[in-house]
Amino acid sequence: MKILVTGSSGQIGTNVSLALMNRGDDVVGIDKRDNTWTDRIDTIRADLRQSGPQQIVDGQSFDLVVHLAANAKVHELVEHPQRAMDNITVLFNVLEYCRLSKLPIVFSSSREVYGDIHRHVTHEGEADFVVAESPYSASKIAGEALIYSYAQCYDLPFLVFRFSNVYGRYDNDLERMERVIPLFVDRIGRGEPIIVYGKEKVLDFTYIDDCVTGVVAGIDALAARKITRETINLAAGEGNSLVEVVDVISATLDKEAKVTYHPSRVGEVTRYVADIGKARSLLGYNPTTRLGEGLAKAVKWSREYDAVNS
Repeated sequence: MKILVTGSSGQIGTNVSLALMNRGDDVVGIDKRDNTWTDRIDTIRADLRQSGPQQIVDGQSFDLVVHLAANAKVHELVEHPQRAMDNITVLFNVLEYCRLSKLPIVFSSSREVYGDIHRHVTHEGEADFVVAESPYSASKIAGEALIYSYAQCYDLPFLVFRFSNVYGRYDNDLERMERVIPLFVDRIGRGEPIIVYGKEKVLDFTYIDDCVTGVVAGIDALAARKITRETINLAAGEGNSLVEVVDVISATLDKEAKVTYHPSRVGEVTRYVADIGKARSLLGYNPTTRLGEGLAKAVKWSREYDAVNS
C-alpha cells in the first residue's frame, strides 16, 4: 500500500511510519517540522492549517490516510486555545482531501473525549460530548464529529482510535513538548527536582509498540474494508498512578526522585482506564507490555539516544 501519514515527525507518526515501511509499504509523511529522530521517512514540510494535502502531494495517489497531526499538550492548549482550533482546521483540510480523493482515513482521537468522569473503566459508548474538559478535548470531540458527518454524508470509510498516554521510543523532544514520562526520565536521571501534578491521578499508559500494533492492524482492516465506521480505544487497559510511574523510573535509573506534589491543573483528566474489549474483538489487539517493562524499555532507549546524540 501507499499511505499518507500526517504528523509523521511526531512520536506515533514516526513509529507507525517506520513499522509500515519495514513491512514494505510506501509511506509519505506531511509535517510542519523536520523529523529529529530519523531521515528514513519521505516527509513533505508543510503547514496543513494553510492548505489541504491536495495542494501539497503533487498529484501522488494513495490508498489510505493516517491523520496524526495535532497540537496535543492539554495544558498548553488551555493556555493557547487557538491551537485547539488549529486541530479542527487541519482535520477539515485533510477530510476534504479524503472526500475528493475517495480515500479512507484513520484518525487519532484521544481518551480526553471522555472527560474527567472518575470511572475505572471507560467504554467507547460512554463518551459524553456535552461537557469538554479542555480546548484540547473539545478539538478531539469536534474532530470525531466531523469524521462521523463525512461518513454519513459522503460515505467516507474511517476508523477512529482513542489513544491514551502513549510513551516509549521517539518521545524525548522536550524542547518542543514536555511529555510527562520522558520529562521524568530526564530530570530524575540528572538528579533534578520534578513536579507531579495530581498525586491522585490514575491513567492508562500505553507502550508505543502496543499502540503501533493496533494502528497497523486497523490500517489493514480498513483498507480491506473488513471493518469501517468504528471508534476504538487503543490503550493498555490498566490503570497506574503517576506515583507508580515515578517509583518505577527511579528504580530503573537507581536514582532517588526529588518530588513535589501539586494539584492537577485545569483541564487535566485525573482518572481513566480504557475498556479495550472492542479492540480485542475487532482487531485481535492484545497489549503485552506492562508498565514496569515499558518504562524500562523507555529509559534504556532514552539513555542510549542521549549517549549517541549528546
